[in-house]
Amino acid sequence: MKVTLWATLSANGNYSRSTPENPPRPQAFQDFERHARVAGNFIVGRSTFEGFAARGPNPAFASLDIVVVSTNSPAIEGVHVVSSPSEALELLEQRGYTSALLSGGEKLHNAFLAQGLVDELVLNHTPVIEGAGLNIHLPAGKHQVGELLEMIDLGGGVVQTRYSIKR
Repeated sequence: MKVTLWATLSANGNYSRSTPENPPRPQAFQDFERHARVAGNFIVGRSTFEGFAARGPNPAFASLDIVVVSTNSPAIEGVHVVSSPSEALELLEQRGYTSALLSGGEKLHNAFLAQGLVDELVLNHTPVIEGAGLNIHLPAGKHQVGELLEMIDLGGGVVQTRYSIKR
């Protein structure tokens, strides 16, 4: 199964944080919706899912298979809850998918990367500089080499880079 890690980063490389003073860039969120519709699914951590849910129902997500990875969440109506990255991929494969969109957060992204489960990175770089923050990283002493596939100006100062990652 092809796994695409999708993330929005600040100009200084941290995960871009959404606050009332710094809301998500609409260009990045529209791109996420587009990627999710193409995949038909997305995988997300519990905290990130709760952030999505707090915004209210999103009609763009109504027909998607949403998989929440959490080791301590009870069932959540309308989504699949699993306890590991491999369970998330197994569930989507059983449902007939050949690709999965990994949408967040930091702990989940890094767990997929540490287990060598990511085939592609889609990184949206916003024109915001933040203080210390969360980052995409591998365990100490590990590295993966990516190949630049594409760079796109999404508008609003958001630049997207897409990389393939060798497993």
